[in-house]
Amino acid sequence: MWSLITIIVSLIILIILALRGFSIIIIAPVVSLFVMVCNQMPILETYQTEYMGGFVNYVKNYYLIFLFAAMFGKLMDDSGAARKIAEALLRILGKNSKMKVLVSIMLICAFLTYGGISLFVVIFAVLPIAKPLFKELEIPWHLFIPAFFTGIGTFTMTMLPGTPSIQNIIPTKYLGTTVTSGAAIGLVATVFVIAINLWYMKFVLKRSEKRQETYLNMKNPDHSEEQIVDIYVDKKLPSIILSVLPPILLLFLLNIIKLEIVYTLMIAVVTSVVLFWKYIEVKRDTLNLGATSAVLPIINTSADVGYGAVIAATTGFAFFTDVMTNIPGSPLISLFIATTALAGITGSSSGGLAIAMEALSKVYLDMGVNPDAIHRIAAIASGGLDSLPHNGAVITILVVSKLTHKDAYKHVFATSVIAPLLASIPALLVAILFY
Repeated sequence: MWSLITIIVSLIILIILALRGFSIIIIAPVVSLFVMVCNQMPILETYQTEYMGGFVNYVKNYYLIFLFAAMFGKLMDDSGAARKIAEALLRILGKNSKMKVLVSIMLICAFLTYGGISLFVVIFAVLPIAKPLFKELEIPWHLFIPAFFTGIGTFTMTMLPGTPSIQNIIPTKYLGTTVTSGAAIGLVATVFVIAINLWYMKFVLKRSEKRQETYLNMKNPDHSEEQIVDIYVDKKLPSIILSVLPPILLLFLLNIIKLEIVYTLMIAVVTSVVLFWKYIEVKRDTLNLGATSAVLPIINTSADVGYGAVIAATTGFAFFTDVMTNIPGSPLISLFIATTALAGITGSSSGGLAIAMEALSKVYLDMGVNPDAIHRIAAIASGGLDSLPHNGAVITILVVSKLTHKDAYKHVFATSVIAPLLASIPALLVAILFY
């Protein structure tokens, strides 16, 4: 029991330090040291074996995916292709009412992320479009957050079959499954999470109107010292047909041809270079920045996984695993709870999922649980408690949007924590009954 208490305390320390702005690269080894000392583990040996073992193993398995995905995103960004897609979708979806604007932002973000474009590229492509629209229709700027997070951090991240997200790739390495595994489970979750978040957006929009909130009388980017700059002004963009070809090719190769994700991303990168060559001003810088931008995300996640590997070596985690696997009812329920908890502990959906797959996938396979069901339930579970306040993406997006946790975290919590957790209930029912 003492070991379990130390794990919980380490989580609290991790969250506090993350909210105070410390990098997970620093926090992870520090809280790991706390766990080692409290559990009387040999410090240097545990760092070299458990911590660095988890760290290095994650880099070995996923570095190339992060690398080519980041390069693909940068090419789509610098060429203006991501912006072109966003503009075209906005014209199709409409922008003549407040609710239409929120739904359009959600669907634009969903289309781009499902097409394999990083959320950090999407935010810079969408922000300059959203800002004038919110100002024109007098929509409070904080309402950008529920639309954005629904599009990038829910169904296209963990639920929709075929998504090229890292959360959908990780289980394939442990279970021998494909990116379309557990399709029915994912589709049910998708329908529910969209319905819940559409209701929420309508609810907060009506509430803001009752409170007479407008773009100007609420905190917005115009009140910040640093303005959101539209880098696409006066830039020649590729045609919409040219712009959508690489994402469509990526999805075709991944889902129809069933090509391995690394080859898929490599082809998407080469195709983007060829198609967008004349639209990119400094080609070398685009490729270099795309490649180097992959380093920090994978190091952050690897540090998380290293911390998780230290936890997994404690008696407290063995107790936790034993409790989880002995929960009455379907094993899928305990798998969901365990993965959700690990994502919350690490503040990372991919980090928590990687730890869960490393520590628990064989346990559940040996219990005879359907691999497709394990894949989809674990992926969905990783996308709930990961969005707690210490999540790196949450912190980054709020900063880029010129908003604070006080301004808008309630929307993140509603759309990216509560809604996915509620949508997991019907998903679990489908998994238990039909898999």
